Amino acid sequence: MADLLLRVQNELFNLGSDLATLESDRRPTQPVIEPRHTAALEQQIDTWNEHLPELRSFVLPGGGRVASYLHLARTVCRRAERLIVRLADAEPISPAVIPYVNRLSDALFVMSRHAARVYGEPEPLWQPEKT
Repeated sequence: MADLLLRVQNELFNLGSDLATLESDRRPTQPVIEPRHTAALEQQIDTWNEHLPELRSFVLPGGGRVASYLHLARTVCRRAERLIVRLADAEPISPAVIPYVNRLSDALFVMSRHAARVYGEPEPLWQPEKT
């Protein structure tokens, strides 16, 4: 997980640079988010999901310290996604950005489930109130 998080942190700096730079000001060597970055996240999601139990209920944020922080990161990522979508309504942005941020939030969710399992923490599930 640490290697993936380090890679994602670097990719988020590339994403920020991409969003902060007008197309006309972009250098040919400027790092940007590309579809391959999203594909790498999807591959990691699939790998982790192979080893996780099927969900039969919503997962509540929790599952230990690491999983809780990953749930928090997912929440922040979803908020950023909504802001980027609004930005895209006002300014042109790279077409690779929104899919990447969307898949990143999904990756953080699956990573939180993976972390709970790795650290032997129970995964809190939503239990709807019965009336």
